[in-house]
Amino acid sequence: MSILQLKPLHPFAAEATGIDLRNPLTPAQIKSVEDAMDQHAVLVFRNQPLTQSQQIEFAKSLGPLDMGLRKLKGGPHRLEYAELADISNVKVDGEVADREHAKIVGNVANQLWHSDSSFQNPRAKYSMLSAVTLPNFGGNTEFADLRMAWDGLPEWLKRQVEGLKAVHYALHSRFLLGDTQYTEEQRQTIAPATWPLVQTDPRTGRKILFVGIHACEIEGMTLAEGRMLLLDLMEHATQRQYVYAHQWQVGDLVMWDNTATVHRGRWFDFAERRELRRATTEEVPA
Repeated sequence: MSILQLKPLHPFAAEATGIDLRNPLTPAQIKSVEDAMDQHAVLVFRNQPLTQSQQIEFAKSLGPLDMGLRKLKGGPHRLEYAELADISNVKVDGEVADREHAKIVGNVANQLWHSDSSFQNPRAKYSMLSAVTLPNFGGNTEFADLRMAWDGLPEWLKRQVEGLKAVHYALHSRFLLGDTQYTEEQRQTIAPATWPLVQTDPRTGRKILFVGIHACEIEGMTLAEGRMLLLDLMEHATQRQYVYAHQWQVGDLVMWDNTATVHRGRWFDFAERRELRRATTEEVPA
């Protein structure tokens, strides 16, 4: 049986080898991936050019699939499976989108620090992003460890945020970017979700500072004061010592834990084709 092997890339990220994700995983291999995620929160699988079916099957082996913003957007889908998120600047007709297209707004929104589907309950657990086509320059993805962020928080601030809850809303980040062309029905499609700012991972016992751009207010605080606190916490959590930057290669599959990290895409020329696809699992309560 193939055994998962890990090469550290950062205190919370590792390159994973020894398992071919194109084949069904055994229970022992699935456990090894989950254990590695508990330790690292980000795993990089190089040279694993998965088909859409293989990517779906790998994700299914780790939990129920999350539909995320598909519930909100609806409409035609470019990929074979609706369960796969199309992280690209490519339209349904296969052409690269122009700057005014909604696909570009999505690409810009991905450049904000966020946790996938933190705006819904259940939220996302694992995301698995596969690189298909890449631009000549840029388009890296950065990850920040929210466990390390908690550990590094000053004691006075730890005491301040313990017990607080933040409201996460699907369209908050879009509104920040001026993307407000939504019907009232669309605005209400995904109800806001509320999560504690400080959480304890049920698998590892480590504390997590659960922040991200979808968090729009803090319960029991004025809107202005709550948003300033969220901005301060985000600034703390995304300091360079807590960040791993991934430089993509075609065939990469990068997997991360949305309950322990935030991530963001980096700039690339939107006139150049960039195609990645993401499968995501829902968090299952312990």
